[in-house]
Amino acid sequence: MSSDQTRPEDITDEAPVLFSQQGGVGQIVLNRPRALNALDLDMVDMMMAQLTSWEADPSIKVVTIEGAGEKAFCAGGDIRGLYDARQVDDEEMLDGFYRREYHLNHYIAHYPKPYIALMDGITMGGGVGVSIHGRFKVVTERTLFAMPETGIGFFPDVGGGYFLPRCPGKIGMYVGLTGARIKAADCLYAGLATHGVKSDDLDALKAALADASFDQDAETVVEAILDQYSTAFDDAPLAAIRNEIDRAFAGDSVVAIFEALKREGDGFGSQTRDILIGKSPNALCVSFEQIRQGREMSLADVLNMEFRLSQRMVCKPDLFEGVRAVIIDKDHAPKWQHGDIGQVDPREVAEYFAVLPADKELGL
Repeated sequence: MSSDQTRPEDITDEAPVLFSQQGGVGQIVLNRPRALNALDLDMVDMMMAQLTSWEADPSIKVVTIEGAGEKAFCAGGDIRGLYDARQVDDEEMLDGFYRREYHLNHYIAHYPKPYIALMDGITMGGGVGVSIHGRFKVVTERTLFAMPETGIGFFPDVGGGYFLPRCPGKIGMYVGLTGARIKAADCLYAGLATHGVKSDDLDALKAALADASFDQDAETVVEAILDQYSTAFDDAPLAAIRNEIDRAFAGDSVVAIFEALKREGDGFGSQTRDILIGKSPNALCVSFEQIRQGREMSLADVLNMEFRLSQRMVCKPDLFEGVRAVIIDKDHAPKWQHGDIGQVDPREVAEYFAVLPADKELGL
């Protein structure tokens, strides 16, 4: 384990995740820059093992995680790998990826040492899962945050059913269903980040953490350092459309949301409705119910629920049709299982949430 301070964009090591120690800081670098640091099962397992080791290591006071390269923190899970697994009916992979990823998400949320995610660049899907559950979530002017899963026939997982409904008003439902791409100011406004720091200041921030003595409570030390480097961003665009979001996404079904958007008329209403029309109708209905239920659930219960959803989704056509259209053939013309939202039977949606056999449950 090296103690060298390394600039993420300079990393050429072939390991998909790099671990090092600088002072009292355990440093994680997601190291697949050509794949925008997309998270695969090996990376999940490596992180779980290292975090477990660091938890027992008294020389590690805090943990940071960042992405290599200039574009992304982590652009999501390796959905191409999941698509390939489906083609050969690799049930072990389809179970194991989500099972171990969700266990990692839960572990991060309850990690006993301060966990600092430096969300510099694209942060989507699985990348959100290894950042948002940590104690400190740092965004920069380069952050691009999204949960775009409904566009590939999936749902905003990795705990989306927990953190999305806890956003102000109906912002979480809006972000989860539309896959809206938001930046730093919106992340802070929506409670999806704790601090904003200029990208150019990240090296100084990391150096300050490495130089810290941690003579007092580590969380207090980290908070003080982050406050020193925090910066204000422009006004949040979400704030400007908050009233429209809260009106349109307050309905008790996706059909009701479509009707409310129609009443909003041109502008926000018609634009948002057009976005939703391009998503998987089935995924929209499942996601709506996931976010609705999750507001009153613990993170563990949400992840148990989402694991059930994942195992039903990988047996349905929309996910793999969505991946085909967006990742494989790139024609962006998916042929969804249902032609429109009105064709989705609520009884079909309810089946996704049914408890799995005891030996198949996530077990958190």
